[in-house]
Amino acid sequence: MQKTDEPATGMEAAGAAAPVPQAAAPLTARLRPVIFVLNCAVVLLNLVLLVVHGWLDDPVVQAWRTVCLAVTVQALPFLLLGTALSGAINAFVPARVFSSVLPKRPALAVPVAGLAGVVLPGCECASVPVANSLIGRGVTPAAAFAFLLSAPAVNPVVLTATAIAFPGNPAMVLARLLASFATAAVMGWLWLWLGREEWLRPAARHTGHQPGHSRWREFRRGFQHDFLHAGGFLVLGAMAAATFNVAVPRSVLDAFTGSPWLSVVFLAGLAILLAVCSEADAFVAASLTGFSPVARLTFMVVGPMVDLKLIALQAGTFGRAFAARFSTATTVVAVLCSVLVGGVLL
Repeated sequence: MQKTDEPATGMEAAGAAAPVPQAAAPLTARLRPVIFVLNCAVVLLNLVLLVVHGWLDDPVVQAWRTVCLAVTVQALPFLLLGTALSGAINAFVPARVFSSVLPKRPALAVPVAGLAGVVLPGCECASVPVANSLIGRGVTPAAAFAFLLSAPAVNPVVLTATAIAFPGNPAMVLARLLASFATAAVMGWLWLWLGREEWLRPAARHTGHQPGHSRWREFRRGFQHDFLHAGGFLVLGAMAAATFNVAVPRSVLDAFTGSPWLSVVFLAGLAILLAVCSEADAFVAASLTGFSPVARLTFMVVGPMVDLKLIALQAGTFGRAFAARFSTATTVVAVLCSVLVGGVLL
């Protein structure tokens, strides 16, 4: 009986060890489809690279990659600056500062916020997260939008670049300053008059310092959220701008130089599509020698306020309904202000 019991005990021991491979088997079965899909993806990627290898070396594709990368790299430092400033405002600046600096009446706060744009030497990519942070801190949206539009157009870096691009022509620098500030102020007042809360849906984010929390940790969280959120839309806008650059032939540009009014409208649309950073658009405008000074002024006023990457950033931050209405109205106001100011000074 003892011999009979010993094998039984051995079988029991083997049975106790059996669940280990049995438990591992289902895991392997679950991983098998994943491994198969990964292998198929690797094979497909290799096939695609073999097929399009010559296509990737095409000069048009190379130009597209160059323009897309240039727009992204050119705007990225200023987006970094804007999101860092947004995070600093969110974590370190008390809400009472904004209420004490800006006038109590929203109609007066709009031009003051527009003039405050001179303190941020950045482009349109930087102004969107800053405006979002200001709204989250209790600033009236009209004043925040005036700052959003004026910051990339009236700061000292942009005006200095304009003076260098148009040497011996201080009237162009003054015209850009006045037309850009007028556009920002008018758009702020228009929001006070016609704006609706349902159009504005700011991105959900932590705003303001919470008692007992680390300010540096709040700064890091706000900066990380804004930068990653806005960076994706920046890349989308850069891709669209690069597509236009390589798709439109030079002959189309020359067809509009003969008509003063068509040239203004065309350069306004071109500024939106090219999405050139505000620190560099003056040099692009100066190179368009076949167009009138008013048309080139329109290019420099519209571009920093309405372009593909800015529309994408606004849509991702405030909502598509806001971006569609705000960008359309800004384009019309910017063109009118450019024509009026340019007609007098240029």
